[in-house]
Amino acid sequence: MDFDLASEELAFRDEVRAFLDANLPVRDPRDWMQKVREKRWVGFSWPREVGGGGGTLMQQVILKEEMARRRAPPLGTCFMGLAWVGPALIQYGSEAQKQRFIPDILDSKYQWCTGYSEPGSGSDLASLQCKGVREGDAYVVNGQKIWTSLAPIAEWMILLVRTSAASEGNKHSGITCLLVSMKSPGVEVRPIVNMAGGQLFAEVFFTNVRVPADQRLGAEGQGWEVTVSALANERSSIAEVEALVRRLEELKQLARESVKDGQPALRDQRVRRTLARFETRIEGMRLNGLRFLTKQLKGEPTSSETSVNKLQRAELEVAMGDFALELQGMAAVYAGRSDEAIAGGKWQQTALSWPDVVIGGGTPNIQKNIIAERILGLPKD
Repeated sequence: MDFDLASEELAFRDEVRAFLDANLPVRDPRDWMQKVREKRWVGFSWPREVGGGGGTLMQQVILKEEMARRRAPPLGTCFMGLAWVGPALIQYGSEAQKQRFIPDILDSKYQWCTGYSEPGSGSDLASLQCKGVREGDAYVVNGQKIWTSLAPIAEWMILLVRTSAASEGNKHSGITCLLVSMKSPGVEVRPIVNMAGGQLFAEVFFTNVRVPADQRLGAEGQGWEVTVSALANERSSIAEVEALVRRLEELKQLARESVKDGQPALRDQRVRRTLARFETRIEGMRLNGLRFLTKQLKGEPTSSETSVNKLQRAELEVAMGDFALELQGMAAVYAGRSDEAIAGGKWQQTALSWPDVVIGGGTPNIQKNIIAERILGLPKD
């Protein structure tokens, strides 16, 4: 594996660093958004003809890495739109759909959510039961989705429905992708409140929801293909690794400031070993991400290496949050509204908010099954 950047990549990294030097810290988020849009860094890897930056995969990695290191604001706030909907629209959308939705995604006009998981099916999309029946110029949708990220605040959903039974030998056939306004009559959103009081997830119910046929993305029965198309984007987890590196540095600082047996907790051997294990696992995630990125750059078939990083991140989020509370001792019981809460209760919030990361994108059990079946070649669960 070659860790050196090409000259044009080094030049781009210098450009990004110079921009961050000139524009951080951000005083006006609107000004930040205008500047990164003008540089076409929102949707950076998308084709320029749809408003993206036309950047290379490696440039996109550099951009994300440098932004994460400097704790810069996000490049756009339409998170699901940038991650999933936009790439699917670029590949499968009609010209009218691209013109209708892509500019708003790039301008962060509103949020999208993804209607995939259902009660009893989770990440097994082949078993989804939410139905879409064609009636004239619309699909009538009935069913339920669950663990739908951002549904409480989203204006649009990219929704998978079953429009016909799966064919023999292709369990993902018969699934169709629809673009659904969350304001449509018959759509009901019930937020799921997590332990920290957040409402990132929701149950979504559909009762005779009429979705115009021109809001179908791709052909009927092509929903699975449309969904996985977004995976062609950069998935090396490098930005997530940088976020964990920052979290670890904050955890080390907490250990320096905490007291154990009359001395800084960082001097305790068990504390140091725990922090070292965190650091080792984060470095393993970084190297695994580079392995996956290398395959992408070479145009080689990719497997499911990102499930390894997803599983590691889920475990680290829980373990690091719990360890932060352990370091605080009795002070860990104070909530963020208390003057006695350390760091304003940030670590309590982190420790209680782990479901957002652990469940989102596939639970640890799902990731373990993917690793076992697709990487290790073990029998299906």
